[in-house]
Amino acid sequence: MALNKNALIRYKTIDKCLQNNYRQWTLNDLIEACSDALYEYEGREVNVSKRTVQLDIQLMRSDKLGYNAPIVAYDKKYYKYEDEDYSITDIPITENDMNVLSETVEMLKQFKDFSLFSELGGIIQRLEDKVYTEKTHQSSIIHLDKNENLKGLHWLDELYQAIQKKVVLKVEYKSFKAATANVITFHPCLLKEFNNRWFLIGMGNKNKGIVNLALDRIISIDYDFKTPYSNYEFDADSFYKDVVGVTVNQGERASNIKLWIDKYNAPYVVTKPLHHSQLIEKENEDGSIEVNIKVKINFELERLILGFGDAIEVIQPERLRKRISQKLDRAKSLYL
Repeated sequence: MALNKNALIRYKTIDKCLQNNYRQWTLNDLIEACSDALYEYEGREVNVSKRTVQLDIQLMRSDKLGYNAPIVAYDKKYYKYEDEDYSITDIPITENDMNVLSETVEMLKQFKDFSLFSELGGIIQRLEDKVYTEKTHQSSIIHLDKNENLKGLHWLDELYQAIQKKVVLKVEYKSFKAATANVITFHPCLLKEFNNRWFLIGMGNKNKGIVNLALDRIISIDYDFKTPYSNYEFDADSFYKDVVGVTVNQGERASNIKLWIDKYNAPYVVTKPLHHSQLIEKENEDGSIEVNIKVKINFELERLILGFGDAIEVIQPERLRKRISQKLDRAKSLYL
C-alpha cells in the first residue's frame, strides 16, 4: 500500500496523542492535532476531515500497515491505547523484515561514493547495527556484482556535483588508443554505468556531438569557470534507445540485426533479451531460434555476439557478419 507524507504525519500525530495518558482525546481533539501537525510540516492549512481521521484510526488498528494498534473508544467519546506502553514506533521487527533490511543495507552501500548519500550513510550504519543486534549474523542471500578495485570510482561524486551545478570541466584524459594524455574542455551531463564500468557523458568544445569518457581513463579534473556551460538538450533514454552499451555512432541509423541462437542458449536469450527491441522471428524444430534486434552496430554489440562463441550466428547484415567472421578467424589463428 502506497502511503503519502500527510498520512504518515497523521499516524505519527495520533500515536503521540494516544501515548499521553494524562489527557482524554476526543475525535475532534485528534483532528485538531493532525491539522496543527500538518500546518507545522507543510507551512499551510490542510483540511483534515472527520472521516479521514476515522479511517486513519481504523487503518492503524488493522494489520495492513503492521501496526495492529490497540486503540479503544471509551465512554462513547474518548480514544486511548488499551496498552498504555504501546507506540507504533516500537513495533517488533519480524524475521522477514530483518532479512529484507539486511539485504537493502548491502544494496544501499553500493552508492557510498556519492556525497548525495553521505547523510544516508549514517542512517545505513545505524540501521546495519540495529539489524545485526536483532538477528543472528548470517551470510547474504543477495550477491551483487561489484569490483572494489575498479579505477576511477573516486571521481563519481565530483563529477556528479559538476553535472548538478552545470560546471564546465578540464579533463585530463588518456584513452587506451592514445599514446599521451589530452586535456579536454568538457560539458558533462550524465553519469552512466554499463557492465560494471562507469562513463561520463557530455559534449566537448569541438562540437563533435555527445561523447563518453571512461572514468578509469581520467587522470585529473579541474574546473573551467570562465567557459559558460552549454545547456544543450539531452534525452538519455532516446540517445541510448538503439544501442547496446554506451558507444553511439551518431548519424548512423539503427540496423535490423538477425541472429541465429543454438538450442542450448535460446532459453537464455528468450528470458534475457539481447536488447529491448528483440523479436523472435522463428523457432526451429531443433530448438534453435532466430531473433531480430534493431540497434546501431558498435563495439559493445560485437563483444556481446563474440561472447556467445559458436552458439550464435549473424545472419544479417552482411557487413556485421563479415566483421564477426574476421574476428573469429583471427581468434582461431591464436590456437594454431
